[in-house]
Amino acid sequence: MRLLNFSQKAIEYLFYALFFLVPIVFLGSTSELFELNKIWLTYSLAILIALFWGIKIIANKRLLIRRTPLDIPILLFLSANILSTIFSWDPYVSFWGYYSRFNGGLLSIITYIFLYYAFVSSFEGELKKVIRNLLGVSLLSGLFVSLWGLPSHFGYDPTCLLFRGTLDVSCWTEQFQPKVRIFSTMGQPAWLAAYLSILLPISLSYAISSKNALLEFFEKLSLPRPQVWSLVFFGSLSSLFFLDILYTNTRSGILAMLLSLIFFVSILFFLNRTSFKKSVSSYKKLWVILLIFALIGFIVKIPLPYLEKVSLENLKQTYQNKEPAPAKEAVLERTGVALGGTDSGRIRSIVWRGAIDIFRANPILGTGVETFAYSYYKYRPIEHNLTSEYDYLYNKAHNEYLNYLATTGILGFLSYFLIIAVFVLRTKKAAFDAIKLRFPLFDRFPKTSESTMRELKDPINFSLLAAFLTILVTNFFGFSVVIVNIYLFFLPLFFFGLTDMLGTKRIERTFGKAREAFSQGQKVIALLLTVLAFFLIFILGKQWIADKNYALGYNLSRAGQYEQAYSYLLKATSLRGEPVFQDELSVNSAILASFVLAQGAESSTESANLAGELIQNAINSSDELVASHPRNIVFWKSRVRIFYNLSQVDPSYLPKALEAMKKVHELGPTEASISYNLGVLYGQNGEVEKAVKELERTVRLKPDYRDAWYALGIFYHELAINDAGQIQDKEIQKKAEDALNYILKNINIDDETVLQTLESWQNL
Repeated sequence: MRLLNFSQKAIEYLFYALFFLVPIVFLGSTSELFELNKIWLTYSLAILIALFWGIKIIANKRLLIRRTPLDIPILLFLSANILSTIFSWDPYVSFWGYYSRFNGGLLSIITYIFLYYAFVSSFEGELKKVIRNLLGVSLLSGLFVSLWGLPSHFGYDPTCLLFRGTLDVSCWTEQFQPKVRIFSTMGQPAWLAAYLSILLPISLSYAISSKNALLEFFEKLSLPRPQVWSLVFFGSLSSLFFLDILYTNTRSGILAMLLSLIFFVSILFFLNRTSFKKSVSSYKKLWVILLIFALIGFIVKIPLPYLEKVSLENLKQTYQNKEPAPAKEAVLERTGVALGGTDSGRIRSIVWRGAIDIFRANPILGTGVETFAYSYYKYRPIEHNLTSEYDYLYNKAHNEYLNYLATTGILGFLSYFLIIAVFVLRTKKAAFDAIKLRFPLFDRFPKTSESTMRELKDPINFSLLAAFLTILVTNFFGFSVVIVNIYLFFLPLFFFGLTDMLGTKRIERTFGKAREAFSQGQKVIALLLTVLAFFLIFILGKQWIADKNYALGYNLSRAGQYEQAYSYLLKATSLRGEPVFQDELSVNSAILASFVLAQGAESSTESANLAGELIQNAINSSDELVASHPRNIVFWKSRVRIFYNLSQVDPSYLPKALEAMKKVHELGPTEASISYNLGVLYGQNGEVEKAVKELERTVRLKPDYRDAWYALGIFYHELAINDAGQIQDKEIQKKAEDALNYILKNINIDDETVLQTLESWQNL
């Protein structure tokens, strides 16, 4: 049947598109350039794969789902995430994912699991061939990503050429400089390192393999010495991946890469059981490439303890008897990439402790899938105030395992860990069988077939284990992005498929005898599926257009062009009722209304009516958002902004701003900036004693908080003077002066505002 064959080919090439395009795609017109577009593309391709898989089922009158060794862990993992979403602090966010990424939400997890089973169930006799093709496609995509990112290290970023027409790095801010840490099409150095770390052992295995698709292609072309050409290509590709990973200057990615290389080389010798002398002779290609890696590491410098000392730069300094140059981390601090200079390891350890505290308070199902951005505020360690990122919003725990522990509880964490554990134990069992070792724990697993033990010795096949290891390492120090999550599910599937470990079990249901021609009923069902698929893609397209409008409105608002921003934000919310869009529109409406009201007598009746309408819309939208998402601290902060902006022209709104700020403080009790803002609002609302009490708490939370000390001094002074402005309580006035002197002694000795304020008090 032509339609059946077409559907089969369509599924195959859609999977090729998934692995090739997802790492590459990014757009400059959306609110988040990289991850948001990657997840939308993944959803679109998944819908099309579902369409053609459905047509296959209709044509064959048979539903076939192939069983895999990970079925039970995956089912448990999905169930835990569904339960966590149902009982989430914010079910909307848990289902869709945190806005700006969406990856990690329940919908994305369902999509990855669907793709897993769609792939393994769509290719039976040709599964190995398709897997090998996908690995080749993955390497081609990695080649593009690496070549795109490499010039940016030298100040020539193709992305800036695409966005602004200039081949430089001017399209990026000082805090986001590819000359310091490259990120290519992935959007963040750590994500690029994680992605390339996955591909490096696969590329290396192709370089030393005696059979691969490129080698076969060269042989068909009758090129002389095709093995040499294959070695040159994949050896160069591996070296390019290695160099790009070093240029990301990401310790987790570099550590993952080095561990995977050690694992790959060890298992290569271990499974083939060759002596060292014979290994040197048998794996000359491998030794040559590893030597090239060592040379690159020596010239570029591997930014890890001890290894960074073995570099050309340090050798030059030692020879010239000079002091060592500042470490690259210091450069990051000067450029602001390190966000003020606090060591990232220290910040990460604090965030991890917060994640554990979240789990302790919500042990079974966590606070809900993808709700870390809100739950962390509630359990945030006080020590976070003493870092340079004291007022940053953390939407991930920067440890995938702790993130699952905090947001999905013990059920989500154990089911996630079970997927990894079952895969590792099954592969260990096969490896031990291959080398004739026994281990009682592994006897519970099915007996390893002879074909599996034979396939295990193919370096391409076990390179997938090294690739999987890199995900485990980078996820420990960070979190998965779209392409990494795809590989997390597919690498075990690739390994099982190539080593004949999938078995023959399947779920199969027939609906009659298949015929050459479609019946009328089959045509109707196929048409309905097609309409549904394209309707869903249309919905995705609307969301993408809505996000473009939101991005324009958001950027215009930040530039102070509120009137122009309003129309874009209004269009965004009309296309998609995304709470994030509504929140931005409500704040924008309040600011616009305050501008109109500030005009006073010059305002026309029409303008006054417009201001009233904007105010009502802003308040109504905010009421709806905080009612629907009561634990979303971002929406409560926006509510404070709405009423505070309105209070500048109508003081009757100030108490409402204070009430909203109290709720923010309840949701984030340990953040110094929240405590500071609450204290200031107390003072502006005439509750000076409460302001002083809260600001005293603020400076205990963060002793180096200049603005809090200054506000505390001002409010102490207000308590110390009478209605005539004369000092009536010298003890409290002394506290006011001490607060300002603290700034001069401990924070900034030349603070002009503080010096002028102290001088003005001397005349009282």
